[in-house]
Amino acid sequence: MLLVVVLALAAGMPAPAGAAQPPAGAVWHETYIATPDGERLHVDVLRPEGLTDQDKTPVILVVSPYIGDVGPSNRFFDFFDGAKVFDRGYSVVMVSTRGTGGSSGCIDILGPGEQTDIVTAVRWAATQPWSTGSVGMYGKSYDGNTGAAAAALRPPGLKAVVAQAIAPDRYGGSYNDRVRLLQSLAYPAIYQQSATGQGYPGRLNDPAYTTNVASGGKDCHVRLTEHYLEDPQRDFWQVRDFVERAEGSTVPTFITAGYLDNATNIGAGAVDLFNALAGPKRLWLGWWAHDRGNDVVNGQLAAGRQGFFDEVMRFYDEHLKGEAGLTAGDPVIAAQGSDGTWRAETSWPPADAVDHTAALLSGSYRDDNRNRGSRVSGPGGAVGVNSAYGAGVWTFSRPLTERRQIAGIPSAVVNVNPQAPRTNVVVNVYDVAPDGTATMLTRGAALVDAATSKKVRLWPTDWTLEAGHRLGVLVSGANTEAYTHVPTNTTVTVTGGEVTLPVLSAVRSADLEGAPSPRLLDYRRNAPFTVDAATIEANTNPDFD
Repeated sequence: MLLVVVLALAAGMPAPAGAAQPPAGAVWHETYIATPDGERLHVDVLRPEGLTDQDKTPVILVVSPYIGDVGPSNRFFDFFDGAKVFDRGYSVVMVSTRGTGGSSGCIDILGPGEQTDIVTAVRWAATQPWSTGSVGMYGKSYDGNTGAAAAALRPPGLKAVVAQAIAPDRYGGSYNDRVRLLQSLAYPAIYQQSATGQGYPGRLNDPAYTTNVASGGKDCHVRLTEHYLEDPQRDFWQVRDFVERAEGSTVPTFITAGYLDNATNIGAGAVDLFNALAGPKRLWLGWWAHDRGNDVVNGQLAAGRQGFFDEVMRFYDEHLKGEAGLTAGDPVIAAQGSDGTWRAETSWPPADAVDHTAALLSGSYRDDNRNRGSRVSGPGGAVGVNSAYGAGVWTFSRPLTERRQIAGIPSAVVNVNPQAPRTNVVVNVYDVAPDGTATMLTRGAALVDAATSKKVRLWPTDWTLEAGHRLGVLVSGANTEAYTHVPTNTTVTVTGGEVTLPVLSAVRSADLEGAPSPRLLDYRRNAPFTVDAATIEANTNPDFD
């Protein structure tokens, strides 16, 4: 259990929120709703003070496993109070997913059951006598993913989604091509703990609540074991691939994603979901961790940019109240680069990104689960224990003659000849300063079973390299700060390959207000390790510029 707790903390997964008195300006009541497959979901309803059941309002909906308690959950009181949602004439509905809070059944990690819960909750909120029929979902992490799922499922009444820190490709949230991400080891256990810990002492005299809690038997965890299946083609993962299922959806969706998020990694589909949606859509994308758009870290905004609640409410007012044109001045994409500045983009990768391909050098590495990709968790990992840095097959560019910006989704192809099945292949890309300090800007991993040219999809990134710096690509057997590798303890031969990087036609200038994320400053200060000059000189590809 200690390991589960440690991993959960490293992954940024929350405990269920506490109960509280209703926020200012709201009146609270609770009820239950039935799903088509026979479950009963616990519902908290918050309505603006002074309204009758005939006074109709649009609804902001939270569907979550984290909101069961005595009284309304305070999980998003920061939003309700900060955005003054009740003063603005919105009602809030919070629904506990099956097997959590006061809802019956078994948690199934965004599977068919919880998808039924999402659709049921939206339809219920849209058809109440006090509802205008317009529902907007709100959430972060798990309940951000319920919103992402809703954008794919498109239930009647859903008019907008705000989804922060999401992993809408659930396989990608746990695996990179059969290599398991370290933090995902905690997922089934911590989610089941959320479910089995759903009974609260103050509910002992609430028969409906306690009956629903008791319905989640000890066999519920059996339904979660498929989470450890590494094959992305299994039905368990296919039904949870909301990127593919969202293709062409016109549900207006506002997404936030951080490159340094170690719980819902940037490779788990947030950017892909944005691109799958037909719009209207918005994206905040930058160098922060598992944070909400309004979060504060050490007295500074976690994302570095003000106005998140204002933009969210313009988005809701336009799509839930029909107040056209409110978001016309908001950028489709607010992007923060590695220098901490902000700019507007209309697509991702940016329209002027051109793929540049360079050859990788040959060599060999040991698949021994020792190499770390970064001195801190970096893009998408939990802190590991091994201490070898830079062990593997390096390829360096010549020093750059001018600043260059990589923005988009890189990839690599590695010609690899393993001695054993299930050999680990990890590809990292670095910004290498003149003094040899190397800062990782993206990564990817895969398993190979036989000699092959293996394509490795790297995670989205937005990084500017200064003149005089080099690009470095490392092919190795591990990133122990990010993945839980099973080593083959064999020597792996690499016979070249190539890396493809999306390079902008010109380095961007800031055209939006915003400051560097404090997480970015910490990452740039603490992540780099040093590569010795002899290694750089011996592994420079003169054609890689």
